Amino acid sequence: MSQDTAIVWFRRDLRLSDHPALTRALNHEAVVCVYIDDPKREGEWPLGQASRWWLAQSLATLDQSLQARGNRLLVYSGDSTSVLTQLIEAHQARAVYWNRVYEPSPREYDATLKDHLKTKYAGDALHVESFKAQLLKEPWEMLKKDHTPYLVFTPFWRHFQATWTAPLRLPAPDRIPAAPEVEGMVPTIDSAQLAPTHPWTEQLAQVWSPGWPHAQAQLSAFVDQGLSQYESARNRPDQAGTSSLSPYLHFGELSVGEVIRACDPSGEVPDEDNAVSFVREIVWREFSHYLLYYFPHIPSQPLKPVFNQFPWRSADEYAQDLADWKKGDTGVPMVDAGMRQLTATGWMHNRVRMVVASYLTKNLLIPWQEGARHFWDTLVDADLANNTQGWQWTAGSGADASPYFRVFNPTLQGEKFDPTGAYVRRWCPEHADRSAKQVHQPADHIDLKAQRQGALAAYAQIKKDR
Repeated sequence: MSQDTAIVWFRRDLRLSDHPALTRALNHEAVVCVYIDDPKREGEWPLGQASRWWLAQSLATLDQSLQARGNRLLVYSGDSTSVLTQLIEAHQARAVYWNRVYEPSPREYDATLKDHLKTKYAGDALHVESFKAQLLKEPWEMLKKDHTPYLVFTPFWRHFQATWTAPLRLPAPDRIPAAPEVEGMVPTIDSAQLAPTHPWTEQLAQVWSPGWPHAQAQLSAFVDQGLSQYESARNRPDQAGTSSLSPYLHFGELSVGEVIRACDPSGEVPDEDNAVSFVREIVWREFSHYLLYYFPHIPSQPLKPVFNQFPWRSADEYAQDLADWKKGDTGVPMVDAGMRQLTATGWMHNRVRMVVASYLTKNLLIPWQEGARHFWDTLVDADLANNTQGWQWTAGSGADASPYFRVFNPTLQGEKFDPTGAYVRRWCPEHADRSAKQVHQPADHIDLKAQRQGALAAYAQIKKDR
């Protein structure tokens, strides 16, 4: 009689704690742990270079954790359905488990795969099941009374609070029994092969330590050292006031439940103001995934259709400005500092993300999709839902968006949130000798006021159609 074996398909859940699919698989005699590199499954949004660097390191760390528990991570490259089918048949598996993702292409793929497996193995008693592990609540649990989705965050947040349930805790197992190796089913690639060859990614290792154990350490450090000042420090790019947890959350090296319980062990909404402010940001992440679930077109198209008529400049007109923006060579200190931080570290402070996005879309009249694509390729925390929501919010075309007529003034933003100029001087050494008052002044040829008027004039062309 064959061994009772289950397959756990890892994707955006590269951890061993709070892992429902793995926990369920431990009810079987043996477990096969697999990751499949299948860019086609991601549709139009295969991982960017920074994300692929992170993924390679994270998979290696996950494999080490599995080996310490008597198992290993099998990494394959190819079509996910084909690989899983081969594994099922080679191991005569009784079950396949995975944790759900909510982006449009993977979600559609998962539904098709589940139907395919249930049909193909209908007489073989193969159990196929997916689980909630990426979010606190399923998108379909958060509809309004009329069964339509929320488009404004504040009522979404209130509903979230009113229906809050403490997330379950699933400890990491001490042992994960492995299935015997099967001839012909050796891994096709090593996780290191997933990393890009682009030289700038080598810099990322000096800044980040991907992987499940490092995620736990970063969460503990933030709660111990940063949470009590979060509300006052989170908008200051010159300070270490944010959690730096976003890439760990994106790759599922941390569960959202673990983050919530770190703020309050009960798993309830905390009472303390700083912790509430931080949890609210976590729920903003949920809102972003929620919007993407119900409006799957928004990574490339505006949520508000009227913005399809917005008079952006043509690609030929803005090509040089876009290139300068990417390099951090616009002549606007706060913008240039942010873009250079992105190039050097694969990350940018959230306040500065809004500033550079506003400058691209409203001062330069370059479509937000150009910025979103660049962020997708260069951010280690490039999350389709968060990236889309951030860009559409700043451009004014999304749900609960910043009004289009709100144009971030990068000089005033710098003076308010980088008052000594330390952030700009760090990333733009050409401003090292400028005073705190001078450091945020743009180059002489840049007229922020005229740029703002141009943005408002462009907005006026579509305003009548709203």
